[in-house]
Amino acid sequence: MAAGQQLGRTLLIKIGDGADPEVFTNLCGLKTRSFNMSATEIDTTIPSCTNPGGPVQKTSRPGISNRTFTGSGNFVSSAASKVFMDHVRASEQFNAQVIVPGDGTYEGAWMVTDYSFSGDVEPNMEFSATFVAADVLEFTAEA
Repeated sequence: MAAGQQLGRTLLIKIGDGADPEVFTNLCGLKTRSFNMSATEIDTTIPSCTNPGGPVQKTSRPGISNRTFTGSGNFVSSAASKVFMDHVRASEQFNAQVIVPGDGTYEGAWMVTDYSFSGDVEPNMEFSATFVAADVLEFTAEA
């Protein structure tokens, strides 16, 4: 692998166990995953007061930021997945870490906005989940 390149499988979400001190465990079974950072755009465009018929330059400023992690893969039954599924069933927030190789760790309260199980006759049962930040996240840059 070339210098600076990262393996996609090391993009992780780790679910907290709620203990003190909290222990974070990888959400096992993920085969595909993505992490999105975005912000809404607030239009600040004002036509010229001295030349209202002239060209107008669109301007903007950042609005609400959004951090979303999505993943799918094989469902793995374990003690850690039971804790995670308890949060999903209760529609409650929980602590988690998203590890983004080459960038850093986003830690704080998350919630699952969409979760589904799927499966065919022979292959393993699969799941997909969408996680969104439930509070302001703490970012720690990769060393």
